[in-house]
Amino acid sequence: MKNLMLAALAGLMLPSLPVMAQGTPAMEQVLADARRAEDTARDRYRHPAETLAFFQVQPGMSVMDFMPSSGWYSRVLIPFLGPQGTYIGLDPRIAPDATGYMATMRDTATRLPRQAAEWTGEGGARVVGANLDTVPAELDGTVDRVLVFRELHNIRRNDWTHQLLSTARRLLKDDGMVGIVQHRAKADAPAEYTQGANGYLREKDVIALMDSYGFDLVAQSEVNANPKDSADWEGGVWTLPPSYRGAGEDAARRAELDAIGESDRMTLLFRKRA
Repeated sequence: MKNLMLAALAGLMLPSLPVMAQGTPAMEQVLADARRAEDTARDRYRHPAETLAFFQVQPGMSVMDFMPSSGWYSRVLIPFLGPQGTYIGLDPRIAPDATGYMATMRDTATRLPRQAAEWTGEGGARVVGANLDTVPAELDGTVDRVLVFRELHNIRRNDWTHQLLSTARRLLKDDGMVGIVQHRAKADAPAEYTQGANGYLREKDVIALMDSYGFDLVAQSEVNANPKDSADWEGGVWTLPPSYRGAGEDAARRAELDAIGESDRMTLLFRKRA
């Protein structure tokens, strides 16, 4: 695997992928599964094997994934965690009158296990679904990792921050950790651009936010970095692939954006502080 991780703080030793438990496929097998045929085009931007290794995710763990959406990471995590693991898909609280995309995240406890069976077939981790207002109390103190992939801007602009991070602290074990991948603004980006609506956040702001909720920064990685991204697009991060906001059917413009690729991303690992 290329460039497994960079810039670990405090001399942290991050392990290589562990020997798989019986019945648990290796990461290479998971990524090559035919059910991921439409997902693989984004592997070069999302680096799932390297990212999960950096987050120290191992088979048999209990892992909470915030906003599984169409299941891109679910199709990696559920088989990789294996039959001794638990995959918890957590969605925000959804108002009764919500419509459109928000309505698709309603009743995650019932909906997600059914979707997961379609995404990954039989086997793999036990699947639990919940919304922020319906998290079962029996999960308190049982979770090894909380993962947030490119959703922190939505969490911020929709005022989910307090409920999510408070819930994360309640559910995580004493040594549990939070892994975050997030579109990264330049360090000197103006505050008006980094409130969430453009998709980009400043790394120092994310670190400060997590610290304020009792999570200590353990390590930083550049595995999902893209120095070609200027991170100041008028249309926000959605200007870049795969959204191409504003490009329409202009093949030349799309080619320019393809040459840049997907967004520059911070990859941060935090530990729950006592």
